[in-house]
Amino acid sequence: MSAKKIVALLVVMVMFTALGAGCKKSSSGGNEQNLRYILEAEPSTLDPAKSTAIPESLVELQIFEGLTRLDAKDQPGPGVAEKWEVSPDGLIYVFHLRTNAKWSNGEPVTAHDFVFAWKRALDPEIASENAYMLFPIKNAQAYNEKEVEADQVGVRALNDQTLEVTLEKPTAYFLGLVAFHAFYPVNQKILTTGGDLWAIDVKTLIGNGPFKISNWTHNGKIDFIKNDQYWDAGAVKLSKMEWPISDSQTTRLALVENNQVDMMVEPPVVEQDRLNQAGLLKIAPYLGAYYYVFNTQKAPFDNPKVRKAFALAITREALVKNVIKGGKKPAYGWVAPGLINPATGKDFREEGGNYAVEDAALAKKMLAEAGYPDGKGLPPITILLNTSEMHKSIAEAIQEMWKQNLGVTVTLTNQESKVFLESRSQGDFQIARASWIGDYADPMTFMDVFKDSSNDAKYNNPAYNHLVEQAQETNDQKVRMKAMHDGEKILFDDAVIIPIYYTTQPFVANPYVKGYFWSVLGLADFKAAYIEK
Repeated sequence: MSAKKIVALLVVMVMFTALGAGCKKSSSGGNEQNLRYILEAEPSTLDPAKSTAIPESLVELQIFEGLTRLDAKDQPGPGVAEKWEVSPDGLIYVFHLRTNAKWSNGEPVTAHDFVFAWKRALDPEIASENAYMLFPIKNAQAYNEKEVEADQVGVRALNDQTLEVTLEKPTAYFLGLVAFHAFYPVNQKILTTGGDLWAIDVKTLIGNGPFKISNWTHNGKIDFIKNDQYWDAGAVKLSKMEWPISDSQTTRLALVENNQVDMMVEPPVVEQDRLNQAGLLKIAPYLGAYYYVFNTQKAPFDNPKVRKAFALAITREALVKNVIKGGKKPAYGWVAPGLINPATGKDFREEGGNYAVEDAALAKKMLAEAGYPDGKGLPPITILLNTSEMHKSIAEAIQEMWKQNLGVTVTLTNQESKVFLESRSQGDFQIARASWIGDYADPMTFMDVFKDSSNDAKYNNPAYNHLVEQAQETNDQKVRMKAMHDGEKILFDDAVIIPIYYTTQPFVANPYVKGYFWSVLGLADFKAAYIEK
């Protein structure tokens, strides 16, 4: 056995020893309602205003709840708010909070808690990276940018159980937005007494969700117990959860297969075929896309025909099957699957169909029409990517496709991520790899990426902008969904991007874990989960 393998085995054995004490094989045995999920990273904070990573949001979903909560179809349903009214012009929302909504310490959750939390998230001194999510609220952006005072932000408590929110303009997906963690309430009293460390100390970490944290061994394990103060505690079947923490895919998988945990996310790609055959691999939709973006203002891609030629000259199926793998799906549109059109009840992506076309012969013809037959006369072309083996492998495959299908030789330039992002932001590239993960469960989270000219593509089409604005300014779902479908078609008519694959969320779960669901936002909701053996 090689030295490397011995070291790897010892690492896994140490993890078993360290984690096994809190994850005994009997802990999910019999009918005990204990879910053991291995978390992929230590949360840096569980402060809803400051957290940014998926592991943090995943923990917060179990211990907090907003005015609404997303269901298994990612549609907003009642959360802390049991009902609401919306003004005819779509600008004013009045939320009626449950009288039995409580914090995990037994204190009532009030409208004042939401006012405090939202204004805190917008406070420029807090410098929350999530502040932009609240910008649909009237004067929210202005307050965040120090142009107005906090009392001018459009949120106020009419009384303990009634919250009034005024928006800048109609935002049809606002009910979905308020389920996002930046909109969670926080307990002002606890935050004041707990100081800056309130969100990492179990003694001061007060939530209002279905579970509460009973123990947190930092960088080791998080333990949860059912929150008996939760308004819907009757729907919570689990009595506790044990979440060890490991950033190693191999270790996480080993713990599942050793029956020390029940679930894990992102198993190693090389193991996924085997896990699939064993019935353990699950693939959840994840609202994101991996794509190549053209700089539409830099030669030769300032010519739409050149962009179209390059977009036509790739083959996604082979790329996904042989290079990308991981349960990913070839992308032939911009908006990712998993979003329901409320007007029709159908998936927006399925409804819109495919826009990207693969046709090597047409690609060569288009390039010739652009004045570059067989690529002759083209200036040097470089693909910009950030350092990663996967990004490099994808770029090399596409490089070969363009050589075979267009007769064009392109070079690759890789940069460290921080430099790469700056290059893209400054437009210092011809074509670059990119990815986008949606912030909320509505097609608009994709469509407004290319609105105006502040986007990476330096793309600005008034017709496209008009359709996006139309979809943003009405609550009529039929009108706004049609506008977004029409806008997406323009994006491909103009060949702004080359979508490559839709992001998915591979995870491993034992079949006895029931009742959970995985949101397209990358979060698993365990409120109604249970163990059935």
